[in-house]
Amino acid sequence: MTPYDASSPQGSRGLTDSLGRTVTYLRVSVTDRCDLRCVYCMSEHMTFLPKAQVLTLEELDRIASAFVGLGTRKLRITGGEPLVRKGVMELFQNLGRHLRSGALDEITLTTNGTQLAQFARGLVDAGVKRVNVSLDTLKPDLFRTLTRGGDLGKVIAGIDAAQAAGLKVKINAVALKDDNAAELPDLIRWAHARGADMTLIETMPLGEVEADRTDQYLSLTALRAELESFWTLTDLAVTTGGPARYVEVAETGGRLGFITPLSHNFCEACNRVRLTCTGTLHTCLGQEDAADLRAVIRDGADDAGLIEAIRNAVDAKPKGHDFHIARASPPAVARHMSTTGG
Repeated sequence: MTPYDASSPQGSRGLTDSLGRTVTYLRVSVTDRCDLRCVYCMSEHMTFLPKAQVLTLEELDRIASAFVGLGTRKLRITGGEPLVRKGVMELFQNLGRHLRSGALDEITLTTNGTQLAQFARGLVDAGVKRVNVSLDTLKPDLFRTLTRGGDLGKVIAGIDAAQAAGLKVKINAVALKDDNAAELPDLIRWAHARGADMTLIETMPLGEVEADRTDQYLSLTALRAELESFWTLTDLAVTTGGPARYVEVAETGGRLGFITPLSHNFCEACNRVRLTCTGTLHTCLGQEDAADLRAVIRDGADDAGLIEAIRNAVDAKPKGHDFHIARASPPAVARHMSTTGG
């Protein structure tokens, strides 16, 4: 128990924005660093943040716990690659107290899978029940190209270890027209055969990268129509708290999600905000809105001051993003997804 776990008059009312949407889901980036360099996510030669600009584990805990006190029911730990953050398991263990108290429904993780073999058991011990693993191809050479040097074998071993430890695994793949489009049915079959859900994601115009994303954009509306030419897809009412719309694939017996920020945005029911590893709160993935919570706490704000800053930021949450992809157009926002946090 810490001072900011205690309930207070300021924290007794939930977080609702000016449009009436209630925020119950916080995605927390713990680092901008990653051991891969995926071509659609990062520049090949990234400049990473100095340590002094990154929130300490204690600061991350304090802000996340303030959100829990304001009614957040789900925390997702992201990066960069969160498992490369030194001491990150201590953060998972400490945040687990909110699961034990019943204040939080779940803590989840988005990872590239390279470190899962080492940390899967510790995640389970901390109370994590499911993880999302980013994996765009089952072809070792293509994986090495897309990640600029990554080892597919390490990711598969990580998924094996996660499932052996009892973690429920969901595979996330970015749909890339020229690289993995033809392989996606096989990737879906592979995931479903091992009991994992699968989610497909449209490439998003976030951050400057060397390639023109127009060349790789694949509409998931069109892809779904193609999948329905040989599979039976039945819409499901289930949700895991995020923007994915799910179907059941009769022929594989598995669940398939579609995240479509361009062909069909998901802003009208948005329930989430993102905290970067530098303490910047973004209430919309596709807008340049920002609230500096690091400055708030490092300037000595008490819990009431932190809660007020959070409420003010959420109240100003934009109606929606302005994502679009057009040849030679700049990205919708300049920050990379690795900085924003998953």
